[in-house]
Amino acid sequence: MSEVEEFEELRPLLFSIAYRILGSVSEAEDAVQETWLRFDGSATRPTSTKAYLSATVTRISIDVLRSARVRREEYVGPWFPEPLLSDPYQDPARAVELADSVSMAALLLLERLSPLERAVFVLREVFGFGFDEIAAAVGRSEAACRQLLVRARRHMRAGRPRFAADRQERQELATRFFDALKDGDVGGLRKLLAADVRLVGDGGGKAPQLARAVMGAENVARLLGGVFPWLLRIDVSLEPREVNGQPGAIFRDRDGKVLHTLVLDVLDGQIQTIRTVVNPDKLGHLGPVGDAWAVDREVKQARRRPK
Repeated sequence: MSEVEEFEELRPLLFSIAYRILGSVSEAEDAVQETWLRFDGSATRPTSTKAYLSATVTRISIDVLRSARVRREEYVGPWFPEPLLSDPYQDPARAVELADSVSMAALLLLERLSPLERAVFVLREVFGFGFDEIAAAVGRSEAACRQLLVRARRHMRAGRPRFAADRQERQELATRFFDALKDGDVGGLRKLLAADVRLVGDGGGKAPQLARAVMGAENVARLLGGVFPWLLRIDVSLEPREVNGQPGAIFRDRDGKVLHTLVLDVLDGQIQTIRTVVNPDKLGHLGPVGDAWAVDREVKQARRRPK
């Protein structure tokens, strides 16, 4: 097998490692490309290409994350990971870990970890790497990596919900939610929402976004049920999709351009959190991006017109 073929075979794994460490599609793709450049420029062929490439992309991602954290601290409003529609790496033996670790909720929990804790957790808990491989990747001893993992597990356990919904339950609930949303059915929406549901958006100051999170089933149902029928009137469409392994949707303008994504956290038979990503900088990998400001103005104009 040629060097290029070896790399391409491992590309899905490398991207998946980088995305979980960085929470960014564009930065993960850059990390994978830099990994290739280092691999291609190496004078010697590694004993294990998988170990070499995994270690390289991990070290690059750790460095990128350290600098990215400074920017995220200055971010306008809530910061969410870039939405991912499909994880390119599949491993039936680790399907549960892979699916869980890519959810918005899990990625936001990972944000609480230090870059080293995050890398160790991802390599061990998600991808099942041995501690010898992890130690080589992060430049720490195996004993130090074990301690990093203990701390990471503690943080992750503290933030995880006690009840998880199975895939079929999530999809059925999401279907009912989107049907009610299209109909502007406030009562129907309210029944699907947890009493303390949160609706929160990431616009990064570059697109219309909520001034603050909307809390409570009544408030969230009224807001969504009141706004979406107006979006339909100006030909905004809703495309149900799985986003970060969870039920969600892509919203598009009349020209099919992406306006924002929405993802639902479903737990214990109810929708607990609704997250939207509106920042155009985080949507370009999904296709041409629409003008959310123009759509916002059009909705406001439509609502002012006499009936």
